Amino acid sequence: MPSFDSSRGRFKFAERHLAVFAHLLDKETPPAELYHSLGELQQIGLVGPEGELSPLLREFLTALARPLVMIQAEVTGQHGSLAHGLVVGQDAVFSHDAWPGEEESEYVPIEPGTLVWEMARKVKLRREERAAAENSASVSVTSITSTMGALDALFAALEDVTDEHADLRDVARTALSAAAGDLAEPELTALVDLTLNLDATWRMTTAWGAENAQSVRSIAVWDCGVHGYWLRVQPEEPIQEGQVGPGSTLRLVRSSAGEVWDKLADLLPEKDELLAAAASA
Repeated sequence: MPSFDSSRGRFKFAERHLAVFAHLLDKETPPAELYHSLGELQQIGLVGPEGELSPLLREFLTALARPLVMIQAEVTGQHGSLAHGLVVGQDAVFSHDAWPGEEESEYVPIEPGTLVWEMARKVKLRREERAAAENSASVSVTSITSTMGALDALFAALEDVTDEHADLRDVARTALSAAAGDLAEPELTALVDLTLNLDATWRMTTAWGAENAQSVRSIAVWDCGVHGYWLRVQPEEPIQEGQVGPGSTLRLVRSSAGEVWDKLADLLPEKDELLAAAASA
């Protein structure tokens, strides 16, 4: 069910509610499959009986309909994948957060000057890194190169474990050794350590410009808990559908919270890039 808090200008919407708004902004009647969603929006007073949009929605819908920059954070963790993001409009910026098991995302207005901070919050970037495990092989390793197929085999082996007393480290090592015969020590053990200690993997993407000439930047990061941050530099972002297969190279490079922060900031377009995109629209 959608909801809103007028005192803070925040909203909770599912994708189907945004689809209703898109039709109403285009002066169209939403299709039959969206009638229930339209009714929910009318029930809470954000849409009138004739499809009138509440003034409370003006800033939000203006930013959504004519964004300068769209930012998406795809975060995969214990509860599966969640999509968070930001919509940067001419006069307002809205941040949205998903929640595990919930259909709706919360949309909250933020100050433009806090944009990078908000991007960092989406992925739980920590200012101070946790100390690395002293006896871990990953301490001396700065990069790891393997294949996506080997990584898939490692994860598949872990998912197949049914014995709660099984040594997951041995399971992972055996699977990785069989699938990645050219991966030597200490990189092999390091990759096992990283996968067993994954807090989350995430990808942050920014896009701006007309749809037929859109500019896109993206980074992918592994948050490996006590083993720190690792940039997934291959497969290189942004990845197109069908571009990656089992034989594709997987390359991870050790990073730091400070470097990841800088890379998040670098995802944002400069003013001249936005002006060029507007001129070509």
